[in-house]
Amino acid sequence: MDAKREATAKALEPKRSRARDIVEWVAIIAAAVVFAILLRTYVVEPYEIPSESMINTIQVGDRILGEKITYRTRDPEAGEVVTFLDPEDSSTTLIKRVIATPGQTVDLQNGVVYVDGVAQDEPYVLGKPTDPIERHAETLDGPVSYPYTLGDDEYWVMGDNRTNSLDSRYFGPITRDMITSRAWVTFWPLNDVGVFESGK
Repeated sequence: MDAKREATAKALEPKRSRARDIVEWVAIIAAAVVFAILLRTYVVEPYEIPSESMINTIQVGDRILGEKITYRTRDPEAGEVVTFLDPEDSSTTLIKRVIATPGQTVDLQNGVVYVDGVAQDEPYVLGKPTDPIERHAETLDGPVSYPYTLGDDEYWVMGDNRTNSLDSRYFGPITRDMITSRAWVTFWPLNDVGVFESGK
């Protein structure tokens, strides 16, 4: 009888081991998924760039990381590249450069950007003129008029490719709560790898 019990115990042992392995793997995978979600929600999020609005700073097809820690301790600054929710479609994320911050006045004159009356040095636009955009987003009553003074919670953003970018000239300023991350690094393709630096 003892021999039979021993044989049964030995026969059940591999089954218990396999079941335990499955449970452990499920737990590991679940933990990894939760960690990835938390990382993406609170720390860093990857994006693939589908348009030409930030050329030559960012190329079409580049993959970047937007980090979400910096703006928990301070507000975005002029010159930084940020991701934010599209004012026309909050399910879409856009990427542009912050040109002016709350309380500042933006003006466009003869293809040049002025902030608080000072002409901006913008080497990243590669000499392209910054002109008003005559059409406007459906969220606005009419085209943006200049000079434009930002409210206490508003940011003016524009793409570096000024002749091919729908930005604050089109949809107006964005608010602080729309900004989702600070562009941190391009990680793919390898020939475009690099850390974003402020344009100021």
